[in-house]
Amino acid sequence: MSEPADSPDTDRRRRTIDVVNASLARRYASERRFRLLGRLAVLLGLAFVAVLFLSIVANGYSGFQQTYIRLQIAFDPAILDPDGKRDPAAIRGADYGALVKQALRAEFPAVSGRSELRELYRLASAGAEYRLMDLVAHQPSLIGTSKELWLLASDEVDLVRKGQIDRSLPESERPVNDRVIGWLDALEQRGAVDTRFNWSFFTNGDSREPELAGIGGAIAGSFYTLLVCLALSFPIGVAAAVYLEEFAAKSRWTDLIEVNINNLAAVPSIVFGLLGLAVLINFLGLPRSAPVVGGLVLTLMTLPTIIIAGRAALKSVPPSIREAALGVGASRMQTVFHHVLPLAMPGMLTGTIIGMARALGESAPLLMIGMVAFIVDVPKGPFEPSTVLPVQIYLWADSPERAFVAKTAAATIVLLGFLITMNALAVFLRKRFERRW
Repeated sequence: MSEPADSPDTDRRRRTIDVVNASLARRYASERRFRLLGRLAVLLGLAFVAVLFLSIVANGYSGFQQTYIRLQIAFDPAILDPDGKRDPAAIRGADYGALVKQALRAEFPAVSGRSELRELYRLASAGAEYRLMDLVAHQPSLIGTSKELWLLASDEVDLVRKGQIDRSLPESERPVNDRVIGWLDALEQRGAVDTRFNWSFFTNGDSREPELAGIGGAIAGSFYTLLVCLALSFPIGVAAAVYLEEFAAKSRWTDLIEVNINNLAAVPSIVFGLLGLAVLINFLGLPRSAPVVGGLVLTLMTLPTIIIAGRAALKSVPPSIREAALGVGASRMQTVFHHVLPLAMPGMLTGTIIGMARALGESAPLLMIGMVAFIVDVPKGPFEPSTVLPVQIYLWADSPERAFVAKTAAATIVLLGFLITMNALAVFLRKRFERRW
């Protein structure tokens, strides 16, 4: 028998349904607000990242270009080879700066005052002398001839050419006076000024002159440092992960080791630098500023990441794989190395690449072991003094020279390119070789 429409139970149920419907409406509205706030947070984060990248690119794209000046160089035998013996040592020791000065005076014969001549000579970079020296050393037959060459311009000329020095400012507020700008305009009218891709930025080492500075030495130092780090951290990390996950018995000691590995993954990187300074350099006497020491320090820093990633990859392999291998008579060692480890290797490689990417971007531990030194020559091996890309960026960012601003941003673009490539490779390996169980 049904209840009357106006019974107390019916009214109570109606009120409950109304309360539930009202609360549902509030909860749905709250959920929509939360989703909206989440989208706004994501968009705000992407906007900040976009602004960061755009600012770096806007400041750094000009660092990949360099200004050159065309000059008619007369290879005067009286300057280059006064004895006429074509002695290579004498040729390399000749005053090639005098050839550049003669060519500039020939372009502007009206310039005569000492101060004006000094300003005129600063149109060309100091690197123009080394370019001529290398050219004559490889082609001694140039002595006694005249040749038109494109030589590197100074950093001031480069800044004016790229519009990074405002010509509209009063002369007292500009690092370049009207006379130098007039000479540059005259050269441009003759077609003797050009801006080209700066290949030397990727091949040269560091320099006090911004137009000569490059990241070649830093790239080589980073390569040797990561090579040492990879050669040590990958086999040690994989071996430690395999032992802890597959062979080590659960005990108080293994629990202590696992806790310490997880804690080391969160230790600030500068602590590893202090450890390398105290043990590797001061106690063991390893060479300072060498990639071998940097690689050892970064090995200590990346090992916890590789071990944790390796253990996670081993855990992802189904127990049925182990049981099937053991069931057909495989030993514990054969089960692990012939069946489990090959299936877990893609995950281990992904963790290793992520660890290497983190090591590539580190500067604090390497500053502690002296890789902040001013290195001009590109290192030829892991035992020669060198620097790395993040430290090179730090050095240029601290330089008062205005032309180093573009160099700093350009080096940052290169570093970000390497990091994005390494992370993309990790994602590719995970997608390509990952198995769904």
